[in-house]
Amino acid sequence: MISLKKYLDAAHAGSTVECQPEEEGLLTAALAAFRSSLLEMGNYSLDACPGLGKGLQQSLGKLGGGISAEMSPEAMAATEKNVRDQLQDWGGRAAKHYQQKAGEVKDILLIMARTAESVGARDQRCAKQITEVTTRLKTIANLEDLTQIRASIEKSAGELKSSIDRMTAEGKAVLDQLQVKVTTFQARLEEAESIASCDSLTGLRSRHSVEGQLDARMNAGLPFCVAMIDIDKFKQVNDDHGHMVGDELLKLFATELKSRCRTKDVVGRWGGDEFIILLDCSMAEAKKQTDRLIEWVCGSYTAHGVNGPLKMKVDASIGLAEYFRGEKLKALLSRADAAMYKHKAASTANGAKATR
Repeated sequence: MISLKKYLDAAHAGSTVECQPEEEGLLTAALAAFRSSLLEMGNYSLDACPGLGKGLQQSLGKLGGGISAEMSPEAMAATEKNVRDQLQDWGGRAAKHYQQKAGEVKDILLIMARTAESVGARDQRCAKQITEVTTRLKTIANLEDLTQIRASIEKSAGELKSSIDRMTAEGKAVLDQLQVKVTTFQARLEEAESIASCDSLTGLRSRHSVEGQLDARMNAGLPFCVAMIDIDKFKQVNDDHGHMVGDELLKLFATELKSRCRTKDVVGRWGGDEFIILLDCSMAEAKKQTDRLIEWVCGSYTAHGVNGPLKMKVDASIGLAEYFRGEKLKALLSRADAAMYKHKAASTANGAKATR
């Protein structure tokens, strides 16, 4: 039976494909599945982040409603790119949204902790003051001509002192419990922040985390360089061996990239098969480092395919740009990206073609 990909490829080439009734049914079902997937992604985005999911849900629903068998390959490709761009943008905004919320919760918890400490200090002060009062009362009670009053006052003072001691002990217990809870919440928040700052597939820094590092350096006016790295012919790996193998290759490449960088370098996944490195050094030093790096990370990799191990010859392209004080982030990244594609165009490597 004809596949959706074969149908679109044939249409793009200008040839005609005669479909049997069952093949037309398959095409219709595939398009319906695509529409349904867009609708479900929109629903899940609303569940994942109600504050930002509504817009994405409506946009994906609109794109899904426009999908039909009469669409040209160009229109279908444009729809795919639109979906990818919207999901990437929404992911970044959702990460920033939850990071802001986490910051707000941290502030609240810190206020609670300080308030609890203040209450504890107040209780201690009150206890001290009342103790002084009971001391004075006991002194007064020593008057021999006030025997009955003395006994009553001594009894009251003792009861008052006992109550204050109990209040102090209970206040301390409550304060200790609150401090334990604050510590637990703080640990959970730090864990959540760590998860948000990591790319779920490769374990490198996420794009959002790297953007935060870039902003910090630019705001401080610190000198640094940016290197963009892209795996050559990565799409061929996905097409030939599937996305599971492609994902494994990304993880292997990321591990090698991280291990070959210096501890002070910031290494992250920018998106797809593209990675980014922040180097806190001059252009000359960064050039030496990235020249060595590209030699180390390119070479033979072994992934697990359906029929056993797959040995892959992997090459990559790299582009380097130095930050100019006052330069916008978009301009800096555009220069690094342009340098990377210039390297890719000049490369004669075979890329990531797999051989068994």
